[in-house]
Amino acid sequence: MGFWIFMVCMNLIVPLTMVGFGAVFLRRPPRKINGAYGYRTARSMASQEAWDFAHAYFGRLWKRMGLAMLPCLGKGENMVGLWGGILSAVECVPMLLAIVPTERALKKRF
Repeated sequence: MGFWIFMVCMNLIVPLTMVGFGAVFLRRPPRKINGAYGYRTARSMASQEAWDFAHAYFGRLWKRMGLAMLPCLGKGENMVGLWGGILSAVECVPMLLAIVPTERALKKRF
């Protein structure tokens, strides 16, 4: 049972982080362009308007993608272990892929 709980917690880290930061970027994004916190790319930091747009767009994407990745609970230890290993590798893809449409939207708008 301890392994099952550990794997569920590990599998929830990426989706909950995405949902959490997505919500933060939507509700209270960084107000000023900075190099320490936020969606920081050359395009997003080009102007304050681009900075605000990027956070709203990226926040919405991360929140939706994070919710879509939340695992189903109630499976056995072997299944959770196998599924958890695969899911952990796969979770990185949408987390990073959200950058592509955000950059395209920034390029199109600015």
